[in-house]
Amino acid sequence: MSMLSGVSKVGLVLGGGGITGAAFHFGTLLALEMATGWHPDEAEVLVGTSSGAFVGAMVRGDALHLNSFAGTGETAEEIHDWLNGYLYRRGAPRGALRWIRKGLMPAIRNPSLHVALGSPGIYRTDGLEEWVSEAIGPLAKSWPTKPTALVAYDVERRERVPFGTEAAPTVPFSSAVAASSAVPFVYEPVQLGDRWYADGGLASGTSVDLLLAHPHQLDLILIVAPLAATAPRAGGRFYEDVFDKVGRAALATELAMVRDQWPSTEILVLRPDEAVLDLARPNPMSVGAAIPTFLETLRSMRHELAHGSVWDVLERHLYTEHPVRRSTTA
Repeated sequence: MSMLSGVSKVGLVLGGGGITGAAFHFGTLLALEMATGWHPDEAEVLVGTSSGAFVGAMVRGDALHLNSFAGTGETAEEIHDWLNGYLYRRGAPRGALRWIRKGLMPAIRNPSLHVALGSPGIYRTDGLEEWVSEAIGPLAKSWPTKPTALVAYDVERRERVPFGTEAAPTVPFSSAVAASSAVPFVYEPVQLGDRWYADGGLASGTSVDLLLAHPHQLDLILIVAPLAATAPRAGGRFYEDVFDKVGRAALATELAMVRDQWPSTEILVLRPDEAVLDLARPNPMSVGAAIPTFLETLRSMRHELAHGSVWDVLERHLYTEHPVRRSTTA
């Protein structure tokens, strides 16, 4: 759809990827806004998973700016401490007995990787909820008025749960972010009601197919996928390419579903290049890598968004003649 014939309906999908994935999201979305004048909250529908759920909350809460992501610290050490304060909160495990009964014991009888899903983590997600609440205010306890789905994983039923849809229980926005971001082994699962939830990336890193539940066909689907790089990083560890292959496979399946039902919808996938990967990997949960990843993403997107095939899509759907520049620091 040309901007001359009306405003395009955009579906925004933010995939998982740890704290460096969140940095990639921030850098990519801010670069998009600076280049086109389109603010991500203008998206007709938003789907967020894991770190994408966190950034999705920042988008819907009008908090997509650098202070929300890195605080007001002026040195690397101050920013590092600020991020650590939210991401790595320790506490006595609250679900250990449940995991032993429903995870470990069944796995002894029938070994499976699913034993990891509900395992007690080293850290709690309380800090993530607090981070979201401080950044977006009262919205953290309710839900956005615009269609927004945050994807978590029910560890006992072993199924995807898209909070914000009729298929999921009603929970506070910040709690959905915490549940979607509960990476196994790092964070303990999150209890909401009588169910326990873990990282939504266990089902899919992107869950693009959820957009098909929207009552109207979208003009553009914009996907930011930190864990679906198209080529291995030179010198990368073996598991990095494994995660990317899994992410690419899930994304390809979901895109095939979209193209089958909405053949005229344009799709744009933005992924980290090798320069970004060198900083974001091998540990996506490294707070020390977050700001360098963000800065490198801004540099990489300067070239990526200007590429002819990419800019053509952006110009058709997102570009405004007089972009409104929004501050990245307030």
